[in-house]
Amino acid sequence: MTFILARSWQKTARSSSSLVVNLSRGLHTARSSTVSPSTTNSVNNDEIAHFSKLSSEWWDEKGEFSFLHKMNPVRMQFIREKLLEIAQEENPELESGDMLAGLDVLDVGCGGGLLSESLARMGAKTLGIDASGSNIAIASLHAAADPKLSPSSTSPNLSYLHAPAETLLSQPKRYDVVCSMEVLEHVDNPAAFLSTCAELLKPGGHLFLSTISRTPLAYALTIFLAEDVLRQVSSGTHTYSKYIKPSELVQFFRDYPQQNTNDSISDSSTPLSLARPWISTHAGSNYLPRLEAELRGLIYNPLRARWHLAPRDAWGALECNYIFWVRKPMN
Repeated sequence: MTFILARSWQKTARSSSSLVVNLSRGLHTARSSTVSPSTTNSVNNDEIAHFSKLSSEWWDEKGEFSFLHKMNPVRMQFIREKLLEIAQEENPELESGDMLAGLDVLDVGCGGGLLSESLARMGAKTLGIDASGSNIAIASLHAAADPKLSPSSTSPNLSYLHAPAETLLSQPKRYDVVCSMEVLEHVDNPAAFLSTCAELLKPGGHLFLSTISRTPLAYALTIFLAEDVLRQVSSGTHTYSKYIKPSELVQFFRDYPQQNTNDSISDSSTPLSLARPWISTHAGSNYLPRLEAELRGLIYNPLRARWHLAPRDAWGALECNYIFWVRKPMN
C-alpha cells in the first residue's frame, strides 16, 4: 500500500505542479486587480454540480458529510472562544457570555446549513448563502422543521439565499462575522474569493475560514484514503492543486490592504497607500499576533471518531485540515 500511495501521490503532484504554481500566483495577483462581481466570479460550475448531486445527504450524519457533522462542534468551539477572547481583551471585566448573540453573520458556501443552524441557535442573525440551489433548498427545508429556526417564527435568526458571495458586494450591508468553512479548496480563484469575503466585513469584523493544506499528508488522507480506498467521500470531491497552505493564507492577509482598488464597492475612504495590512508581521515570520490572526489544526482521531482543536503552535497540526481567523482593521 505504501508503494501504491507513493506512486499515486507522485502522479498527482506531477500533473498538478503547474496548477499549484498558478494557484499560488493567484493569491498574490488578484489583490491588485479591480474587485467587482463581474470580474471576480470564483464559482466553479463543476464543483457546484458535484455538490448539488449530493445535497440530499447533507443531514445524514452517517453519510457523505459525516466528517463535517463531527467537525461542526469543533468549528463552533473555535469561533465562540475566539470572539470571547477578543471581547475580553477589549473589556477586561467581561467574564463570559455568548458573543454571537445579536451579531450579523454571513455563512458563505453554507451547503446544507450545518454551520448556519449552529450560528443561529447561538443568537447570531445568520444569512447562509450558496451557489447551489439544491443545497439552499435542503438547508431551508431542514430549518423549517424547527420552530425556532423557521422563517415563520416570531424572531427568525436564520435565512438563506441562493447566490455566490460576489453578488452581495453591490449591497450596502456588511457583517460582523463572515464564515466560510471547507469552501476555499473548491473555488476557482481563491484570491478573488478571499477579497470578496474580506470586503463583506464591517471594520473590526471577524473572518473565519477552514480548509485543507497542500501537503503529501493531506493528499494521502483526504484523497487517496478517504476517496480512493475507504470510499467515505465521493471520488472527485477534492482537487489537490486547489489546497491552500496556511503560509499562503497568512501571506495574503499580510499583503491585503484594508480596502481594495475599486472605490465603488469599498467601505472605507482611507487611501490605498495608507491602508494597513490585516496582519502586521513580516513575511517569513511564524509569529501571528493573537489579536490579528490565528491558525489552529483540526485533528481527526479515528479511534474515537472525533475531531479536536489542536493547541496553538502544536507541531505538525497544520499539515492537513486547519481553521484560520483574521480580523479586519478598525480604521
